[in-house]
Amino acid sequence: MEGIDMFIYALLGLLALPVLWAMFGGVRIINQVERGVVFRFGKARAQVREPGLTVMLPLVDRLTKVNVQVITMPVPTQEGITRDNVSVQVDAVVYFRVSDPLKATIEVQDYLFAVGQVAQSSLRSIIGKSELDDLLSNREELHKGLELMIDSPALGWGIHIDRVEIKDVQLPESMKRSMSRQAEAERERRARVITADGEFQAAQKLSDASAIMSETPGALQLRMLQTVVEVAAEKNSTLVMPFPVELLRFFDQAAQGGSPSGRTEVSQDAIAPPSLGEAIARPSLGE
Repeated sequence: MEGIDMFIYALLGLLALPVLWAMFGGVRIINQVERGVVFRFGKARAQVREPGLTVMLPLVDRLTKVNVQVITMPVPTQEGITRDNVSVQVDAVVYFRVSDPLKATIEVQDYLFAVGQVAQSSLRSIIGKSELDDLLSNREELHKGLELMIDSPALGWGIHIDRVEIKDVQLPESMKRSMSRQAEAERERRARVITADGEFQAAQKLSDASAIMSETPGALQLRMLQTVVEVAAEKNSTLVMPFPVELLRFFDQAAQGGSPSGRTEVSQDAIAPPSLGEAIARPSLGE
């Protein structure tokens, strides 16, 4: 009797194993950063499984997990020739994520490899369409154009391109030397222009100052005294005294017989010396 009971218990245990496996074998856990795509008899189900606990039919369903986080993909360095015939090497980085897990699973075999190849070909195309100045200084427009070129085929794969950026532009050594000489010449040109502009403004100010001093002679005297004070403050052994021009004019007017304020007209007869006969005929003061 005990042997029959043991046989029955063993048989029930064997029958319970498939039941337990059928109940718990189809249970899967999907992480927060993933989405689940279920294939039933090889055909994808339209409903995408959300994060958490999900139940499938054993031996019937197959679960494929798809990561929906933002993926950072570096684009290898691409060599090309710009529109102005300059050979450059450019590398970039692409930020994208899976927006439709069902399309990313069934529309493309490997969406990571596909996005990488599209990014490389688009980068080479952008290099050929752009000039060197755009690659160096106007990258925002190139980023938008590159993002649009990659996003067009990626939409059909359920991929959303968040951002594309050009990281580095490598130039030939000869081009670097030429650009260095050009930058140096530009800085020298700006320095000369600034110096000439400063001299022009200084000349204008000096012209205005001379016009004011010519109207008020006293201002020139004050300026002379100020210069003397500045020279004396340097503790020099030699003191240079400027000679005012007005004083020379005063002596010139005095030598011509006039006053500084007004000139007195003198006739030629009054200042002409007497002749020899008149001097002999004219009596002297002693007589």
